[in-house]
Amino acid sequence: MMLHSMRMDSIIGSVGRVANVKVRNDDDLNDRVNHLYTTGILIIFTVVVSARQYVGDPIRCWCPAQFTGAHVDYTNNICWISNTYFVPMDVSVPESVPKRRENELTYYQWVPVMLLIQALMFYIPCILWRLFNGQSGINVDRIVSLASDAQYEAPEVRIRTIKYVVRHIDRCLDNQRESRHRCCVTLRHVLSVKMSLLCGRRYGNYLITVYLVMKMLYIANAIGQLFMLNAFLASEYNMYGFQVLEDLIEGDEWTASRRFPRVTMCDFDIRQMTNNHHYSVQCVLPINLFNEKIYIFLWFWLVFVSALTCYSFISWLWQMVFPSSRIHYIRKFLKIMDRIGSGPDKKLATRFTMEYLRHDGVFTLRLVGKNSSDIVVAEIISGLWDLYRSKKSIQIRNTLPSNGHESDGEDV
Repeated sequence: MMLHSMRMDSIIGSVGRVANVKVRNDDDLNDRVNHLYTTGILIIFTVVVSARQYVGDPIRCWCPAQFTGAHVDYTNNICWISNTYFVPMDVSVPESVPKRRENELTYYQWVPVMLLIQALMFYIPCILWRLFNGQSGINVDRIVSLASDAQYEAPEVRIRTIKYVVRHIDRCLDNQRESRHRCCVTLRHVLSVKMSLLCGRRYGNYLITVYLVMKMLYIANAIGQLFMLNAFLASEYNMYGFQVLEDLIEGDEWTASRRFPRVTMCDFDIRQMTNNHHYSVQCVLPINLFNEKIYIFLWFWLVFVSALTCYSFISWLWQMVFPSSRIHYIRKFLKIMDRIGSGPDKKLATRFTMEYLRHDGVFTLRLVGKNSSDIVVAEIISGLWDLYRSKKSIQIRNTLPSNGHESDGEDV
């Protein structure tokens, strides 16, 4: 009893530690639906099915009267590890072995393993994103976490936090810039900023490129899992949800599914000296009660996640690839904070967006907005704007002695 109690305490403690793990803030809600919520749902399903398989009786077979208890246990075990086949009660059992194998069930032993593989597949894009975004020079998680916490802090602490975030983003953006000034470098920057043709850390679009690739991996994973489960279950699973809806509309018994039958047949041989005795028994698969509900839910969930991720990908692509969308986003917050008027200020705001923030700076600010509030984003953008204008003023003052006259074309 004491050993059992210690094991239970260990399990509960482990679950508590997992529950207290801090969620990272380097992605949006849609990404968390993929790598956090879906992974959690799949792990819960794995625990439920595994408990039913290894704690209860996943299969029970109706054996001949002469079978002893040992024979019954053997029958249940052999029919569990070998595949059973489904024959409707109003249809005679085929005599041909190939005919029986046409309706063979090959999945029920491997459902927990498949669910774990699915959970891993949903988490892999997140792992890749976190591995690669650390090489961008911008600590996205740190910036977004600080900005997200700032909205709940006292005013004086909030001001200090916003100033720190502004300085941190400024240093990160400066660290990304190409220090050399050659013709080919300028051309590459024009191609990356204006046309989004080149990608890399020095071009200011590394983060958004990796992020969009991660989105595409999520889409491919969610849609691909529908077809993977179709091959695993061998039952036209990619159309399963539509058929369930059709049965519900027509009033048919949608729970009596041929994909997850409760009553199946099992063939096996028992060797006694030189003779082989063949038996065909009828078995009950209670585990398919759980499998059916799980895979009905998973079909609708995978379709929902696929649609949601496609919408999120198109939205991010529209917001980040087209320069007008990025400029409009930054100008909106500068106007809210009364930092720009019209004319020269708008021109300088465009340069601020395209040359200073670039793709990755705007992307980081959008992530801040998705994880905190527009007020925090507005304060950070106004702080960066003030810092940018002060740098431009210093640059102009430094060039005045060498030029001998004041620059008319620069707006400060």
